[in-house]
This record gives sequence, C-alpha cells and structure tokens, in this order.
Amino acid sequence: PTERGGPSRASSPPGHKPVPGQNGSQSHLPTRKYAVIVDEAHSSQSGETATELKGVLGGAELRRKAQAMAEEEGDVELERLFRSMAKRGQQPNMSFFAFTATPKHKTLAIFGRNGEPFHRYTMRQAIEEHFIEDVLKNYVSYKTYYKLIKKAEDDPNVERKKAAKALARFMRLHPHNIGQKTEVMVEHFQHFTRHKIGGHAKAMVVTGSRLEAVRYKQEFDRYIQEKGYPIKSLVAFSGTVEDDRIPEKTYTEVGMNGGIKERELPDTFAKPEYRVLLVAEKYQTGFDQPLLHTMYVDKRLAGIQAVQTLSRLNRIHPLKDDTFVLDFVNDPAEIQEAFRQYYDGAVMGEQVDAGKLYEVKAELDASGIYLQTEVDEFSRVFFAPKRRQSPGDHRAMNALLDHAVARFARLQSSNEDEAELWRGKLLAFHNLYGFLSQVIPYQDSDLEKLFTYLRHLALKLPRRKNGTGYQFDAEVELDYYRLQKISEGSISLDEGYAKPLDGSREVGSGMAHEEHVSLSRLIDLINARFGGELNEADQLFFDQIAEAASQNESLQKAAEVNSLDKFHLVFRQVLESLFIERMDLNEELFTDYMGKPEMQELVSKWLGGKVYEKLSVRSGADSMP
Repeated sequence: PTERGGPSRASSPPGHKPVPGQNGSQSHLPTRKYAVIVDEAHSSQSGETATELKGVLGGAELRRKAQAMAEEEGDVELERLFRSMAKRGQQPNMSFFAFTATPKHKTLAIFGRNGEPFHRYTMRQAIEEHFIEDVLKNYVSYKTYYKLIKKAEDDPNVERKKAAKALARFMRLHPHNIGQKTEVMVEHFQHFTRHKIGGHAKAMVVTGSRLEAVRYKQEFDRYIQEKGYPIKSLVAFSGTVEDDRIPEKTYTEVGMNGGIKERELPDTFAKPEYRVLLVAEKYQTGFDQPLLHTMYVDKRLAGIQAVQTLSRLNRIHPLKDDTFVLDFVNDPAEIQEAFRQYYDGAVMGEQVDAGKLYEVKAELDASGIYLQTEVDEFSRVFFAPKRRQSPGDHRAMNALLDHAVARFARLQSSNEDEAELWRGKLLAFHNLYGFLSQVIPYQDSDLEKLFTYLRHLALKLPRRKNGTGYQFDAEVELDYYRLQKISEGSISLDEGYAKPLDGSREVGSGMAHEEHVSLSRLIDLINARFGGELNEADQLFFDQIAEAASQNESLQKAAEVNSLDKFHLVFRQVLESLFIERMDLNEELFTDYMGKPEMQELVSKWLGGKVYEKLSVRSGADSMP
C-alpha cells in the first residue's frame, strides 16, 4: 500500500575499510557502509532517533570530525559535545531509504534529494492499479443544527474561548446528540455495511475524546441490545477515564471490553462476531484490517491526520469492492484539500527560514530566564568525558536547571501569558534546531549547548495553570436539535489545488488575552452558528451574492492559483462591496451583516467555500482537453 511506498532517499557513500576503534564516551560499531531502512518516515525518525542512530553507525569519520572541531575550539574536554554536533548531519558511510505515503516538509528536506523523493509510487497510481481502495468514493456528510438556552437566572461574564469550548463539549456529550448519531450509525451498519465484503464487513467509529468514546460505547451497546441486532462492539482508548455524571466511577479499555487485554484487541476485532470498533486517538494510524469497510467520523480531522485516519479503510480484500465514510463533522472540501496534497505525490513548498533560529535564540537569551554561565556549566558536566564523570553530576545538572525553573515560576505567577510565550519560544528553538541541524552543517557549538540545556529544562518547567474551568450542565440546556444529511457522493481528487508542503513559519505560541463576554451573548453567537437554516428571502439573497462573486474576474483568478485559505483573504474584500451593491434587496440582513463582525466571519467562510468550490470545478473543466 502507498503508506509503505513513497519518497525515499539513497545516497552513494564512498568506500571505507572497517576501522576498529574505541571512543571513550560512546559505544559504536566499526566503520562500514550502512543502509538504513526507515518506515513511516514522517514520524519521529526525522528527529533525535535518526540522529542517535547516526552517532552509533558513524564510525571513524565521525570521531575524526569531532576531534578536529574540539581542537579548533581549543577545548578537547568537550569532544562529546562536538561529536553530538557532527552526528546531526549526513554521514558519508550511511544511506537512508525512507518510506512514507504522507511526508511532511521535514521528511522531504531530510531524506529527499534536494527536497525531491528518489522514487514515487503515488496514491493515484496505487488506486488505479487496485493496490488500495479509493476511500473518498462514497462520502456522506451530515450537519448538526441545534439551539441552546440559558436556564439559570445569573448571566456571568466568562472567558470567551474557554467558555465556547465548554459549551461545545456540553453539546458533543449531550445524551440526545450521542443518541441520535448512534441511531444513524447503527442503523446504517445494520442495513448497509454488514452485508458488504461477503457479509464480513466491519466499521470504525472515530470519536473526538476518550470520554466521548466511553459514552458512545455505552449508547451503542444499549441501542444494539434494545434492537436485538447481531452486532458486538469494542472500544479503544488509553488510560483511565472519569465521567462527571457518575462521581468516583472510572472506565478503562480493558474493563469496557469485558477483560480483553489491550494487546489482544486487534486479533479479537478480527473475529467474526466483532463488527464495530470505537476509537479515541488509537488505531487511527498503522492499523491494518482489510475487512474495515465503513468509517463513522465524529471528530475534526485536518491535513495529514485526515489522510492517515481515513486510509484505515484502503486495505484491499478479494470481496471488497468499495468503502464508505459517514462524516458528522468535517467539510468535504477540507478533506479533499488534505488528500490532494498527497494524491499525485507531495512536493516541497517554502523553505524554513534558517535565520529564525538565531532570532529565537536572541529572544530566549535576552529573557533572563537562564544565564549563559549556567548553560555553559551544564554542558561541561553533561558532555564531560567518561573518565571525569561522577555520581554527583546528575545532582549538579539539576541544580543548574533549578535556577531557571525558579525564574520561570516567578514569571508564571506575575504574567502567565508571557510565561507561555516563552515556553513556546523554547519549543520553537528545540524543533528548529533539531530539524535544521540535519540539513545545515552548523559549526556554532553554542547552539548545541543551548539545545541540550533547553531539552532538559523543558521537562522541569511547571505546567500551565488551567485557570477557570467551566461546567454548564446546570446553566444551559438543549432547546432544539436536528441532524441532517447535507451531501452524498464522491470526493474527486482530480479537481482542486494541491498545496505544497511548506516549512514551519510560526515561531513561539503566544497566548492571546482572553476576551470576556456574557454567557447569554456567547450562547446567542453559538446559536447563530448552529441554529438552523435561513429563511427563503435570506437564502435567495446569499444565492445572488454567490452567483455575482463567481462572475468576478479577480476571484476567478484567485481560485485558479490559491488554496482555499488564501482565497478567503481575497473573497472577504470583494464580499463587502457585493453586499453594499445589493443592500436594498434585503436591508435587515445587510444591517445584521455590517454590524456584526462575527457574522461577517461566518458568512465569509461559508460563501467563500461555496464560491471557491464552484470556481475550482469550472477551472478544472475548462482546462480539460
């Protein structure tokens, strides 16, 4: 399958004679030529794992480089530091053959030849040759409409983002929501899926959280028993889950599966009587079960995660002639965009700006959280030759880290947002150096010292305080609910725009100051987003706007050359002028639109997506021979 076929890299190392030798600080193998096969190369192999492997297999050439760098710096006691630097780059005696169907920017940069894969076996080719199934051929989307009401007299001010998440959680876990979706899924499985693949077809339910998986498992079993259907389900999630509906009650995967051990679950699910597997962050990658035919999705998916999750269905079977996806959450256009990136083979986009590494370092240095003397002393202990290491080194390194931990804790107490911004910059430096040092031969030992110091400091920093947590079970209730099918058919990958794999552009993760709104206002905003359909006059007005937009030449050109997110920037500017031109046709709607920024955002995204899809289809048809 294409998950195991994709970009690979093969260098041609010069010949080396085996050279026996000993390094006083690290075990190693004799210098030989090594071919390293890396499966699922988009994962951690692009980081420290591959680097450590290079250190073990690098041989005499790696030791020679480290010794030369130590002598040049005039500090032979830190040869282990320079060996750590030298092992990050390409090694002349090693060839990497990396396989993946879903490469990231880092994957192509590290394992590719100048960012290009050595060989491609694309998703398109694999589907055409019937090596994998086309998982987007039968795709049904549902939309949930609902209205919440505030039943409590109090109307407290709440932090908008946190409270909105709590209301979304309230809705997703609401028994009526889970009950209605369970009925749709079980009835679909009973009357459609179970007859597929010679009557052996299985299904996976992808949930948004571990607690949702628990609630769905309970509702599935209740509904199946009530109906008397011959379906048995299993659930997969990690750890222990608490449900606030039943205090002091906890749930585990093993307990909910009747004692089936975690490692036994794949083999148990393969048995004929088990037909449905409900998952929360498990079995969404790498799970190989050819009898999987249908996937029910109740979780937001995007990018590589969407491709990997839905690809659980792509395994072939002699009796399998199609697959089916029923999606309660995601926009088909976004799923199409995610798959288009890999359909004909991913390509490199914008490179990571190497200068960002020094920018972030300068900001970290200037913060005062750590001192350069502490970094230097930590490195001297950490990279000391084995002959100079002692049992007290661990205590000494922790003491050096504790100074920075104390300063960070003081900042966290006085300005938590600023502390989290600093933590984000620490992680940005760690990730940037971990990646760039494998493609750029840095000679700056201060970078390696800081990388090593921060890698250990990150583990000791106090966690972010959760702040206000909201539970709205007593304040809010569900007033209206409707589940409606909105689209059905194939998601074509011959249309649309394939985004290149751009390098990371973001540095740090600053926390925006929380906006406070009244609970009633927040409920109104959410109801405006999910409360139902427009009346006929409103719908006609929007249809006219969409038609006019599709005739706009600047939007036509923007749709040809831009991804959906960039198209939205152009569309937003044109949309306002189109509203003004037609204000007399629906003054009430025009007034609402111009006076409510949140409505402008929703309408822009909604109409922009419709217009972009229409223009993309038209552009694709025009370009056909």
